[in-house]
Amino acid sequence: MSVPSPSSAPSRRSLSVLLWLVATGFFMQTLDSTIVNTALPAMAKSLGERPLSMQSVVVAYALTMAVMIPVSGWLADRLGTRRVFLGAILVFTIGSVLCASAPTLDRLVLSRIVQGVGGAMLLPVGRLAVLRTFPAERYLPALSFVAIPGLIGPLIGPTLGGWLVQIASWHWIFLINVPVGIVGCIATFIFMPDSRNPNTAPFDMRGYLMLVTSMVTITFALDGRTELGIQHATVLVLLILSLAAFVAYGLHAARTPRPIFSLELFKIDTFSVGLLGNLFARIGSGAMPYLIPLLLQVALGYTPFQAGLMMLPTAAAGMFSKRLITRLIMRYGYRRVLVTNTVLVGLAMASFALSTPNEPLWLRIVQLALFGAVNSMQFTAMNTLTLKDLGTGGASSGNSLFSLVQMLSMSLGVTVAGALLTTFTGLIGHHTGSSVIPAFHATFICVGIITAGTSWIFGQLSPDLRHTAKKTDPSERT
Repeated sequence: MSVPSPSSAPSRRSLSVLLWLVATGFFMQTLDSTIVNTALPAMAKSLGERPLSMQSVVVAYALTMAVMIPVSGWLADRLGTRRVFLGAILVFTIGSVLCASAPTLDRLVLSRIVQGVGGAMLLPVGRLAVLRTFPAERYLPALSFVAIPGLIGPLIGPTLGGWLVQIASWHWIFLINVPVGIVGCIATFIFMPDSRNPNTAPFDMRGYLMLVTSMVTITFALDGRTELGIQHATVLVLLILSLAAFVAYGLHAARTPRPIFSLELFKIDTFSVGLLGNLFARIGSGAMPYLIPLLLQVALGYTPFQAGLMMLPTAAAGMFSKRLITRLIMRYGYRRVLVTNTVLVGLAMASFALSTPNEPLWLRIVQLALFGAVNSMQFTAMNTLTLKDLGTGGASSGNSLFSLVQMLSMSLGVTVAGALLTTFTGLIGHHTGSSVIPAFHATFICVGIITAGTSWIFGQLSPDLRHTAKKTDPSERT
């Protein structure tokens, strides 16, 4: 691996610019994961689509990021951090322009895929550049600085998206990335160190294709019936193909010296339980940022900006509740906390089935804040459980797999929510104010049941497991 020589060590100014550069890339990535949600009804109206059939705009971005995560680290090792990070910003910016100029839903989805390719590489490659540039004693403070924008992005994303839609148009939620992207490209070319690893192992293309096939086919199976009109037989074939590809990867990884993700990781009990728990619990958590703005605008008559403001109590309560979870884990243990809190998150999701146009504003704010608090505690507890016992040897591969699962479950969450909402809307009635609200109510109940059922996975943990997480990458704690 190439590193800067003492005579060419980066200056303090260069190190500071590098941190801001990586932090800005992380902010752009996390912002675009949430800013779109409040703009979906406005997009639907502009493109001549139904608001309840716009989930593919969110799914395309999240699924593309999940697909690209295993490739990003290998590309940076082979081609160099500067070249790959510059390419990531450039592709992300071009994708943003294409999104803003898309005349149809299909073009918008394709443009979101382009945007997701760039977004998937911003954080992993930027984090790798920080790791290779900063000395060990400054690594954790540097990553903590980089992680802050990742918390701010989801906090302001829904409100900013609603505000831009209301004062201008939905196109500006993508166009705001363009000036930032141009400055980022220039700064990357000047300040980003171009470290690479000349001893990079060959990429496990066979294993990668198996994983991609499994992720893409299960998404099409869940979403294709409602949005693409795929027949039941085809859905069944896609589900079987997804399962077959997943099993094939397991057999492949057991026989390959250097698979993308080693099966040895699953011998770590906390990692395997935490990863599976994350996968299923985050389906519900990924559905809620999509469902709540739609409920507020389509069913309850909120403006985009008002819907965005209503997401602030959720984000604010989530940030304040993070400090509480460590004390609870140390006192009661991971199993009791996660089993109880997972059920509470499910109940909080299902409670939105009680939402009506006549619900007092203060009660709705309290409901959103309570959901944000228990949901944030769930993320923190699941993440620390998953990463706590990886150790140095499995940290890189385990973190990459964990990031993939996070993005995949977000994609599946929106896919499941969209499919349920479309199904219940068709069963209960079509597009009238009186029938949309019951469809939302039924969807929230189903999402809550899915989430609460995940508590069975966390029930497999040892009851005396109380140790807190080791020092890991702060950017993985969202």
